[in-house]
Amino acid sequence: MSAPVLPWPVEALRAQLAPLLPGVRVEVAAEIDSTNSELMRRARAGDDAPTLLVAETQTAGRGRLGRVWQRSGAQPGGALAFSIGLPLAPRDWSGLSLAVGVAVAEGLHDEIGLKWPNDLWWRGRKLAGILVETAGAGAASAPRYVVIGIGINIAPVAGEGFSTPPCWLDELLPGIDAPGVLSRVAAPLVRTVRAFEQQGFAPLAARFAARDVLAGQVVRLSDGGEGVARGVGPGGELQVQTDGGLRSVHSAEVSVRPVPAGGAPRGAA
Repeated sequence: MSAPVLPWPVEALRAQLAPLLPGVRVEVAAEIDSTNSELMRRARAGDDAPTLLVAETQTAGRGRLGRVWQRSGAQPGGALAFSIGLPLAPRDWSGLSLAVGVAVAEGLHDEIGLKWPNDLWWRGRKLAGILVETAGAGAASAPRYVVIGIGINIAPVAGEGFSTPPCWLDELLPGIDAPGVLSRVAAPLVRTVRAFEQQGFAPLAARFAARDVLAGQVVRLSDGGEGVARGVGPGGELQVQTDGGLRSVHSAEVSVRPVPAGGAPRGAA
């Protein structure tokens, strides 16, 4: 198996994460199908050790709702693909992907926005995506192993075949590389997830709102509904003003896309 080619700061990352995740493993794979898939396989086999797993190349990266992450197989360093797996026992899981988005966006750049429920955007284009999965289903209060996957475009991406045009971090931070990006976001991400475990999403709501790219925009839901996005509730649910009133939308129910300029919604004032 080939060795990684980029200068990953493995020991420095382990030192940063160990106070937050005792016994954490930091691993870098030159090539893997999917960092999320690998950590989920381990969890189902009984391995629930806290782990940061990075892939220089993914051959079958995954996004939300089973979508293929289209940077899979790209040149090493063109994107950052990593997953963090850890046991977690929040009182309420609602809003976890939003909390992750807040942490990653804040670690990268002030101009990066958040598109509910799991994307990072800049100037109307997609920069990064988040995929959260869990393994195990015991008592409601028992920890479950959660795997948080992040994919961030670093270098230019061809725009064909994307439902949302892509952008890349080198536009905002010229000269940044994948190891440098990971060093900026890994510890803040784990710190935010730990805070979410204790306090839920509500304390993060204002920080999400400051970056919410859908607020005030006309949106069309995948179930056919339309309305005006009015921010998120205390559990991270999207609030959409429709003809029938204010509707709370949960991430498991629908995907959301802004309606293009000039595309008036049915039934939205």
